Amino acid sequence: MSDTSDVPAPERHTAFRRLHHGERPLLLPNAWDHASAAALVRRGFPAIGTTSLGVAAAAGLPDATGAARDETLALARGIARLPALVSVDIEGGFGERPEEVAALAAELDRAGVVGVNIEDGRPDGTLVPLARQCAVLAAVKERVPRLFVNARTDTHWLAAIGGDTPPSLSAAAERIEAYLGAGADGIFVPALTDEHDIGALADDLGETPLNILFAPGRHTYERLAELGVRRISCGSLLFRAALDRAVELAWTIAHPEAPAPAHRAADLPSYAEAQSLAEDFTMDVAEDVTEGTAT
Repeated sequence: MSDTSDVPAPERHTAFRRLHHGERPLLLPNAWDHASAAALVRRGFPAIGTTSLGVAAAAGLPDATGAARDETLALARGIARLPALVSVDIEGGFGERPEEVAALAAELDRAGVVGVNIEDGRPDGTLVPLARQCAVLAAVKERVPRLFVNARTDTHWLAAIGGDTPPSLSAAAERIEAYLGAGADGIFVPALTDEHDIGALADDLGETPLNILFAPGRHTYERLAELGVRRISCGSLLFRAALDRAVELAWTIAHPEAPAPAHRAADLPSYAEAQSLAEDFTMDVAEDVTEGTAT
């Protein structure tokens, strides 16, 4: 994996774009808090994203409703200090008007974030009107041209979570074309799992990076690479896996007869290792204070 820890701030946006055009797809693991972000960066991932579900659920809030705006912004400001390139999932934009979304994007950019993910699905199971979504994307790109805007269309996602038959790829084609025309830098179609459709869309997009949500049991990293996918997101997968492992471990302690989790407690990070994750933030804060005093 590429080391981005020493990339100067003005070049971070370029470095993030370059990761979408390497020999292998960019695997973007998604954090939900400061500790998970720091742990992923320590493991060597050059870029990380956030998961809107994880951020919202960890705060006791619903996802995709705009309720976690403050939590998302606070997390973004914190993890942007890490030695990695950060993209933030801002749901539908956390604003009713395109200029409000653009203002948020500018705030994230000032904090050091290099990319955002903007979705067109709504809590009621419908899609945002196409013209409105294009206005949002265009406003963000006009306000912060260097920010990588990953335009997510939920044509397949809404069908998947609603238990409906996935639509044909043509259902997303109009939106994808319109989003590219509005200035989107990448296209994200979560719940698109059919290999033929993935390959066809990757071919149609050409140099525009296609982002696919990793589906355990359906996808492998290598196969998605063969199909032309340029960015692979974990979405809420890591957050949900962490919840599952934590609950199962607690259950086996209380019920020794239960099957042990795949990972033994002895293999987990120690208290000291977990505690030290905060150093990745406090050290940076100390540097900021020192620099501010010097000036």
